[in-house]
Amino acid sequence: MAKRVLVVEDNELNLKLFCDLLRAHGHDVLPLRDGRDVLAQAREFEPDLVITDIHLPHVSGYDLIVSLKGDDSLSAVPIMAVTAYAGKGDEDRIRAAGADAYVSKPISVLRFVEQVNALL
Repeated sequence: MAKRVLVVEDNELNLKLFCDLLRAHGHDVLPLRDGRDVLAQAREFEPDLVITDIHLPHVSGYDLIVSLKGDDSLSAVPIMAVTAYAGKGDEDRIRAAGADAYVSKPISVLRFVEQVNALL
């Protein structure tokens, strides 16, 4: 059975890559470019996994993780954080916010798929 994956990424090329990879592995995907609608969209879509960029316009991925983990209907959904700005301490801070996995960009396709499979 296909798993439902919500992908939040403002970069068109990354969004396409992530969604194409997920669809190629049989998953249903809901792509979002703007973090402002994530909670409402996630409640409706009922994802099995959320993948979010950390550096987004309007709402940071860090804040999205905190909001998703603080929502009773979504708190159990695993979250994979993806970021190009991997600085010292970032992974610890993002994991402390509730991310279950952390992948830095540019992504390794193999590592990306392995992380997704480990969370689903």
